[in-house]
Amino acid sequence: MSETVASSGENLTTDEFGIVHQKIDGIDAELYNEDQLPTSTQARTWDWVSIAALWVGMVVCIPTYLLASYLIGAGMSWDQAVTTILLANAIVLIPMVLVGHAGTKYGIPFPVLLRSSFGPTGAKIPAVARGIVACGWFGIQTWVGGSAIYVILNTLMDGALASDALPVLGINLAEFVCFVAFWVLHLWFIKNGTESIRWLETYAAPFLLLMGVALLVWAYLKAGGFGEMLSTPSAFDAGQPKEGQFWAVFWPSLTGMVGFWATLALNIPDFTRYAKSQKDQFLGQLVGLPIPMAMFAFIASAVTSSTVVIFGEPIWDPIQLAERMGGFGIIIALAALVVATLTTNLAANVVAPAHGFSNLAPKRINLRLGGYITAGIGLAMFPWILVNHIIGWLIAYSALLGPIAGIMLADYYLLRKTKLVVADLFRANGIYSGSNGWNWAGIGALIIGILPNLPGFLAGVGLSSGASPFFATIYTYAWFVGLFVAGIAYLVLSKVLNK
Repeated sequence: MSETVASSGENLTTDEFGIVHQKIDGIDAELYNEDQLPTSTQARTWDWVSIAALWVGMVVCIPTYLLASYLIGAGMSWDQAVTTILLANAIVLIPMVLVGHAGTKYGIPFPVLLRSSFGPTGAKIPAVARGIVACGWFGIQTWVGGSAIYVILNTLMDGALASDALPVLGINLAEFVCFVAFWVLHLWFIKNGTESIRWLETYAAPFLLLMGVALLVWAYLKAGGFGEMLSTPSAFDAGQPKEGQFWAVFWPSLTGMVGFWATLALNIPDFTRYAKSQKDQFLGQLVGLPIPMAMFAFIASAVTSSTVVIFGEPIWDPIQLAERMGGFGIIIALAALVVATLTTNLAANVVAPAHGFSNLAPKRINLRLGGYITAGIGLAMFPWILVNHIIGWLIAYSALLGPIAGIMLADYYLLRKTKLVVADLFRANGIYSGSNGWNWAGIGALIIGILPNLPGFLAGVGLSSGASPFFATIYTYAWFVGLFVAGIAYLVLSKVLNK
């Protein structure tokens, strides 16, 4: 597990952020910029602690808290909610590590890896699709972070910022200004690149964990101990309102929880390309993803359960909870939420789309400009509306990302046996070029992988009157269905079309 790309120390180039890459001779100028070239040995500075810290910074955020608390609101007990989230993250860790292997072995980012299975031109479709999903999440995260800033300021000013909603936007002027201010803060890190993000994640991780523990202690003291705090029964137990309905809630919830990090399961090479070794990328992800996710899920679930005892009702929104806490604690709590949101947003929702948009025209769009495009699209997506449909959003895009993951895994492990000719990934007429830059096996498999989930998706977003019970059930497992169907289809089509 210690395999990395060797570099002779010669023929190197430096990108706009000062990161050294390995230059390759004889490749097409239109298919690369310095950001996309394989990282050199000098740039492999991320050990397992750095990668684990990256994950902690991404895991501890408001949307993660909302997911855990949503399960409580759906009727689960705290242990059912934590188990569901732990299982989902153990599942998604598998493709995360497997896809991450390619980043560490060859030092290439996600859009370049896609060229192996989709062709240099065809790869633009899944790269941009992944990027658009990230733009939606970027907007959601920026909105919830801006909301935290708004609550802090409004509390300090005794509610003076409250006003009527603006036409079209549906939020008031102060909320919009706080949203834009938080959005501008992201631009500084976009300007300074990946290493500035790593620095932020490394130093923020222990602070965020400490704040999570502090919130749990507050709930423990207020609720009078863990016994009462975790006493809220499952709504699915005998004699409870939703008796016998657990599995009907569990399966779509599990799919949604898998979908939460299905985004990173695709573009994890954007980060593992900086890992010192395969051991570092594996151990860092193993320590940093499922365990902290389960811990934070417990904190969120336990605190939400405690609010029933403390306030007489479940409060699943941490911003609303901070408002109810009152005193100076609200400032500390919401400041922690702002930091948590910033660390998650930069790593999870800026790097991937920046690479994806850069891949559309590498000579004209570098990583920094790709980040600015991401921020612009996220701003325009009205995220304060999108955030109210978070579980439906998760399942919907998992129906798209599952097939991409299935194709990548089938290509890299079953077809290529983890062996890639890196130089040909940057050549329009290389071994991965397919038909004029299109690998139709990949494109066809993507369509086939999406089709089984299409009726459920159309019904879910209100574009059809409903799906049959068969397709509605399939849609419940959207990510899993898409991954396996597309992966199998890719292997079959590769044999038929690429003889």
